[in-house]
Amino acid sequence: MYTTDTILDVPGLLVGQAQNKTALTGITVLLAPAGAVTGADLRGGGSGTRELNLFDPGTTTDQVHAVVLSGGSAFGLDAAGGVMAWLEEKGIGFDTGVARVPLVPQAILFDLGIGDSRIRPDQAMAREACQQATADGRELAQGNYGAGCGATIGKLRQGRGAMKSGIGSASLRLANGFTVGAIVAVNALGDVYEGGRIIAGMLATDTTTATDRAAAAADGTAPLPSDGAAPLFADSSRCLLAMGAGIAAGQPSNAPAFGGNTTIGIIACNGSFTKVQCNKIAAMGHNGMARAIRPIHTTMDGDMLFALATGDMAVPLDVAGEMAAIVVERAIIKAVKAAAPAGGLPSWQSFGLK
Repeated sequence: MYTTDTILDVPGLLVGQAQNKTALTGITVLLAPAGAVTGADLRGGGSGTRELNLFDPGTTTDQVHAVVLSGGSAFGLDAAGGVMAWLEEKGIGFDTGVARVPLVPQAILFDLGIGDSRIRPDQAMAREACQQATADGRELAQGNYGAGCGATIGKLRQGRGAMKSGIGSASLRLANGFTVGAIVAVNALGDVYEGGRIIAGMLATDTTTATDRAAAAADGTAPLPSDGAAPLFADSSRCLLAMGAGIAAGQPSNAPAFGGNTTIGIIACNGSFTKVQCNKIAAMGHNGMARAIRPIHTTMDGDMLFALATGDMAVPLDVAGEMAAIVVERAIIKAVKAAAPAGGLPSWQSFGLK
């Protein structure tokens, strides 16, 4: 069966994106017109969310009609109202007897430090994303699009040495047709790893060679790393430990306190699961986030994953959870590799890395 290696390989979903590439902010909307049982799992200390109470096992409803990922920090939470209005016009929502109320949870990331902080995702941008929604994964743009438009990584040194990131999507399908997909906007404090090796993150700005490379990358003339050159990446995890020990040369002894980071994403599958089980799938999906990003789930991150179940296939919960971890990890890597330089920051593409 043909796959696009995106979350849209899961039947019954649509994804729309809109962005302002000058302001470097945007929104990604996943639509589930028929409703989807949904859970969520929040990690870290810098989150911004809407309707998170829907995923409490004690609440009445167990389905949502859309999930929103956006930039704009807390200002971006206003965008979900545009999705609600668009769905209401289509007659989609929870039937209260007097009106159909669309249930639309949301998570935001902080992108105000890049581009124009005065422009944020709003209801008009959300409507644009809904109108452009597609069920064809071949049309799903990755990199500097949607919620990933202003995403950055490697910001332990308060942004010095940071790189441009973006949004990515991946899927995994078993022989029986059970499919799990993910879409993730990567706006992390830490570095991104593939196969145990850093592929993007905080540049080694304390070394002349790496500084020169970063400056050249910003204007598209970056040289390839060469033997004997200074390391390209500073390794945020090691730097954080060094900061804590107060031994990082020329660096403060304490890590920065501002939580201007957050990696947010959505997992979807065509299985039959309860809300509690979807919460567990979302929790297991964070294992993929931990494999791909280090450090992760810090007090300066607000990492958030939603998990949707749209089908009727009976599949063991642990199978779905491990598949979720795999596609989240792959979506993060794809987000970094698809991102183009922007806002004066280089990206993975700037350095010709493999």
